[in-house]
Amino acid sequence: MDNSTIYRRRRGEDEDNGEDKYRMLRQILNILFMLGAVIGVIVYFYYGRDLGTIIILVSMAFKLAECVFRLIK
Repeated sequence: MDNSTIYRRRRGEDEDNGEDKYRMLRQILNILFMLGAVIGVIVYFYYGRDLGTIIILVSMAFKLAECVFRLIK
């Protein structure tokens, strides 16, 4: 079995083994999304539903942008 050509991909490996040029940007957008979502929920429950909803929607725009960069990859 040592000469086997079967290769098991591990999570996070690219199919073409190339470097993902958008990885850092995607991570930053994900961090902004997570922070915005948490802050939006806190604002929603403690300060006002309208402002909290707006913050959550803006953070969702960051997640949408991250998904676009993932598809471009």
